[in-house]
Amino acid sequence: MIGKKKIVIVMPAYNAEPTLERTYREIPFDIVDEVILVDDFSSDHTFQKAKELGINTVIRHEKNTGYGGNQKTCYKKALENGADIVVMLHPDYQYTPLLIEAMVYPIARGLYDVMLGSRILGKGALSGGMPMYKYISNRFLTFFQNLLMSQKLSEYHTGYRAFSREVLEAVPLHQNNDDFVFDNEMLGQISFAGYKMGEVSCPTKYFPDASSINFKRSVKYGLGVLRVSICYRLQVLGIAKYDIFRGLKRKRA
Repeated sequence: MIGKKKIVIVMPAYNAEPTLERTYREIPFDIVDEVILVDDFSSDHTFQKAKELGINTVIRHEKNTGYGGNQKTCYKKALENGADIVVMLHPDYQYTPLLIEAMVYPIARGLYDVMLGSRILGKGALSGGMPMYKYISNRFLTFFQNLLMSQKLSEYHTGYRAFSREVLEAVPLHQNNDDFVFDNEMLGQISFAGYKMGEVSCPTKYFPDASSINFKRSVKYGLGVLRVSICYRLQVLGIAKYDIFRGLKRKRA
């Protein structure tokens, strides 16, 4: 807890048994109040491992709902449990829990509404094992998104994110895709609503047990990102309207 604000970690899990304990042990429990893990119908023993570790709340989907569908359950449960700040931490140990303090303090102090752990800030992305094609596509897509969404983020594609309760209550997450493009739809909604987003540099770690989508799914994701950015610009210009922005109030012009 920071300044009476409840800090909740949510872990969207899928076949995370080999890395879950290592990730969980590094969480700074001096400020973190609760951990929620949602197992998206894993084929390994992720659910049992989470129970053994004593994670506060462990939920298992009865069928695979996708990365976005998993996050929807995570955030819904975190809000139900009274979270003031929610951090999404992948249980595959690709993002270090040691940055949780850096992620939550700017939100707790009212400086930002959202914090992102950027793999691109600094020079460690390629040396940390990020495949060259992913690095190049990341840079291209981020440039395109910044241009259309009037932002200056170093990357939109990190899975390490922290949100204030206000953001999670305001953004219509249920209208988003259940696949990987969920992440970008969510940032599009946050940007459209005018919430402030900050970034911290996060070390990049690619290794066999870390989850990563293949080339085919990466292409599908990239096309989805381009679609979200174009829809965002058309919505802002009043040329078209899209469901992901329906009912979303803008904090500023």
